[in-house]
Amino acid sequence: MKHTAKTLVLFFLICVTFSPVRTRAETENRSGLDTPFPVMPSLEKAVEFWKKIFVQYSLSQLVFFDSLDMSNIYEVVEVGEGNRPQSYIDAERARIAADHRVAIDRVKAQRGIKERMIGGLKRSGAYIQHVQQVFRNKHLPAELGYLPLVESCFDVNAGSNVGATGMWQFMRTTGKRFRLRIDRAIDERKDPWESTRAAAELLDENYQVLGNWPLALTAYNYGAGGLARAVAEIQSDNLVELIEHYQNPSWGFAAKNFYAEFLAVLDIAKNLDYYFPGLELQPPVMMKEVQLKKASSVAFIARSNGLTAQQFFGWNPALSPGMKTVPAGYRVKLPAGRGTEPIEEPVVQVAQNNKVRPQHVQPRVVRHRVQRGETIMQIARRYGSSVERILQANGIRKADLLQVGMTLLVPKL
Repeated sequence: MKHTAKTLVLFFLICVTFSPVRTRAETENRSGLDTPFPVMPSLEKAVEFWKKIFVQYSLSQLVFFDSLDMSNIYEVVEVGEGNRPQSYIDAERARIAADHRVAIDRVKAQRGIKERMIGGLKRSGAYIQHVQQVFRNKHLPAELGYLPLVESCFDVNAGSNVGATGMWQFMRTTGKRFRLRIDRAIDERKDPWESTRAAAELLDENYQVLGNWPLALTAYNYGAGGLARAVAEIQSDNLVELIEHYQNPSWGFAAKNFYAEFLAVLDIAKNLDYYFPGLELQPPVMMKEVQLKKASSVAFIARSNGLTAQQFFGWNPALSPGMKTVPAGYRVKLPAGRGTEPIEEPVVQVAQNNKVRPQHVQPRVVRHRVQRGETIMQIARRYGSSVERILQANGIRKADLLQVGMTLLVPKL
């Protein structure tokens, strides 16, 4: 869609302030499409190429193809599952370019990921019902729940070489912007439930900024601000036109193909019996969440719910495995139908003679915002606490990790 100069200025201001461009209904009615995720004619070859990468080619195969016509696969080379050096790949590209008499820039290499896709589809069974419900609750297309097949193959412990982590591959700064707790003790990017809620907010924000799902999904990879500037520069909000006409060093192969990859995994997931006949998915995880009103020990929470410590951390992958105390406010994940409420440690216990006597008094907890120049020793003395109690209550391993502006939970007897 072309914009006049006046409209263009207004659009850019809208993008910067993250205000809605148009409603979903308006977008879909205007396009005349029944799906928010259209397979645009110019993307059909790319979508089919990614289906082959996900379904046909294995991790031991390098696929050399034409970047200008992705239906044109030059060669498939068996290389084993180990990484080959870039020098080897470049030499193969040069050989293939010479054999086919094309410029070497047109020859690209992509490793097959059939095995990873199978593993991701199996894992998706554990999460997809909950994930899709999160999107429905926000009035977003439930199909967005399959995006982790592109990002991580539904691996909650996935990490990238640039620092993206978890099923939804959040960077640290982005995760914190969408209220994920990320520190030395807790990293909610690894929590499939917390990270899904954050991903739904991010995708919803992208849509409000950019106005259609092809762009909103591409922005998940490229960033909404960068894509808004691209739209403003070429005066079009059509993804295909952006791919063909927008020029920027950061606007590369991965960003241009992100939407096509999503369309490929969406078709695979919806037609599982066709692509992977007989593949059995993991059963859905039946989970409950309990928000802690006060800090409580891992041992008590696990024991009161019939779990070992290892099982407890399996249900709560965001927590550091060495953690002894779960801080107040954290939403503990537990198997549904097990355990008792509340799960915090009791103030009193019943003795064998049925008389009630104090056994372990849980300290009162106050909140303190760390000021510049303060030390944890000074804070402990101020509240009649101890350095050890403060570190334990906040899941901090070392006193020198204190940061200005951090809000501490301070146990006070």
